Amino acid sequence: MSKTAPPVERYRFRYRPSVEPLRQLRYFVAVAEELHFGRAAERLGIAQPPLSQRIRKLEQDLGARLFDRDSRRVELTEAGQVLLGEARELLARWERLVTLVGKAGRGELDALRVGVPPEVPGRVLAAILSAFAQAHPDVRLDLLELTTAEQLRLLADRQLDAGLLQHPVDAIGLELGPVVETPLGVVLPRDSPLAARAELTLADLAGHGLVIFPRAAAPGLYDTILRTCWEHGFRPAGTRHARSPEFVLGLVLAGHGVAFDEGTVARKEPRVVWRPLPPGALSRRMSLAWPSAAPHPAVRVLAELVVEIVQGDGISTLASPGEPPRRPWSVVFGQS
Repeated sequence: MSKTAPPVERYRFRYRPSVEPLRQLRYFVAVAEELHFGRAAERLGIAQPPLSQRIRKLEQDLGARLFDRDSRRVELTEAGQVLLGEARELLARWERLVTLVGKAGRGELDALRVGVPPEVPGRVLAAILSAFAQAHPDVRLDLLELTTAEQLRLLADRQLDAGLLQHPVDAIGLELGPVVETPLGVVLPRDSPLAARAELTLADLAGHGLVIFPRAAAPGLYDTILRTCWEHGFRPAGTRHARSPEFVLGLVLAGHGVAFDEGTVARKEPRVVWRPLPPGALSRRMSLAWPSAAPHPAVRVLAELVVEIVQGDGISTLASPGEPPRRPWSVVFGQS
């Protein structure tokens, strides 16, 4: 007596390229969202039998059962749940690709939306705007002041075309331009005893508080700075958070701590000074990032301009985009 093959055998992988793969995915998404073939067919404007045939064909092509269904219910299988997320992303990318190509063909690519962190100096922003206007006079560059975390969310939703991100950062689904590294020094009150020194070490800051951007703005950089401080003898007596340069200056002047900066903040206020740290002690790493799929045609030109302009400060240099994996701050230091 022959044995019946297990159900999985019926879906042994035998992929054959379909002439309409995107339409198959649209049909699948409609059924997955409605969990009802009749409603899905009505939503798609087709009859139910062809829809069922399309779904069966897709299952055969992929070698997996996508739905558990009987006369009463339709449910996604585990394979179907995986495909739903991937299909939605692929269809969204395709729609964006079609839109971008169509606009480019009609000469309508008139805007490039780019996020920049609040710490970027005004002179750098002005230089980027001017240089890009010369390189692409037909494209408007819209710069939006956003934290790295905010940029990542908007990049994932395709509401930004690119973002100037502070490293280390999770760049899944993104392409990174060259990474620029800028050394950081210490901002402290001019009447501080440490102001008399030409250079400071992190250990010299022991006993002081620290004024730093909120962790939610750029978690990777925040953790890296605090970890480096602890490893080199500076355990801040207290931590105060500030996003804007003016707020940083106010807290430093009020005696709430020192701050780390490349030197631009101290130039705004004569009552504070900036002192360098030893080479390699602390730095800020940034690079332009953009979606890997269907990027804006002008984004790579912008990435090159950003590197050229940021390096123009005379202290920033190109760095490797790779970052070793780091344990979260809460794990390293037992904080919650």
